[in-house]
Amino acid sequence: MTLTGFVIATIIKIVLVLAVFSALAGFGTYIERKVLAFMQRRLGPMHVGPYGILQVAADGLKLFTKEDIIPQNSVKPIFRIAPIIGAATAFIALAAVPLFPEFEMFGVTVHPIIADINVGVLFVLGVMASGLFAPLLAGMASANKWGLLGAARTAIQLLSYEVVTGLSILAPLMMVGSLSLIDINNYQAGGFTDWIVWSQPVAFVLFLIAGFAETNRTPFDLLEHEAEIVAGYATEYSGMRWGMFFIGEYANMITLAFLASLIFLGGFNDWGFIPGGLAIVLKVSFLFFFFLWTRAAWPHVRPDQLMWLCWKVLMPIAVINVVVTGIVLMM
Repeated sequence: MTLTGFVIATIIKIVLVLAVFSALAGFGTYIERKVLAFMQRRLGPMHVGPYGILQVAADGLKLFTKEDIIPQNSVKPIFRIAPIIGAATAFIALAAVPLFPEFEMFGVTVHPIIADINVGVLFVLGVMASGLFAPLLAGMASANKWGLLGAARTAIQLLSYEVVTGLSILAPLMMVGSLSLIDINNYQAGGFTDWIVWSQPVAFVLFLIAGFAETNRTPFDLLEHEAEIVAGYATEYSGMRWGMFFIGEYANMITLAFLASLIFLGGFNDWGFIPGGLAIVLKVSFLFFFFLWTRAAWPHVRPDQLMWLCWKVLMPIAVINVVVTGIVLMM
């Protein structure tokens, strides 16, 4: 492929990822309402379109037209840029994620990944980690005590669980010997029995638990816990600035589901009689549903319980798992 063709193909991929995943993030709010309503024996959205399907469009219209208020005493430049950081980092992280197996179109082989880099896992985790600056700066710049408390929780929660996330996938990376998500996927090409989750179940559970904290999901949604700090870092936000935080949150959930599928659940390799493209969609959909299911089933935890779980339970288990994996590989 020529340089011009490569640039055009990359631009098309970027536009498609932005359009598709923005739509999925918005549609995720509808799915979440319906799933929670089903589990709580109620209807959920029903009045806007058939089965409330147009509620997503109504929410988007409301966010775009709602008054954008900036507090008088806030640090205005930082207040404005914080939501952009949240949404941007969520989508940038997707650049190194292989979304589907390669396929032929009009005689050209299409690689459904924007940037195939050999340190893909490191890139994705690094960009997602930098997303903590969004709620941190938002809360600190808001001139609101509840926003400041939300920012403080951002620092302790996201930084702490970043360590658990990194340690949880270190053992699978030691087995594969590569930081490329495509190499990790290909390592599991032998079929269902080759999935890394069977040899690393502890790492998989640790990764999922840390993922709830990283994406600010129940039972670890303490950055904006309405029962304690009103809305935390987002207290002073309205309109589309508020919406950008939650577009980023849902995009991060999808990214995390892709990572879990690629690293632990066989990725986009064929799954018996199910082709690889459909297999990755089913895995990501189930993991996204698992996020919603947990919200319906589990209560919030206290901040001290969250830190206790991280440093006194998950961290030692993660370190022991890495050490045991290293010993087994050496033997």
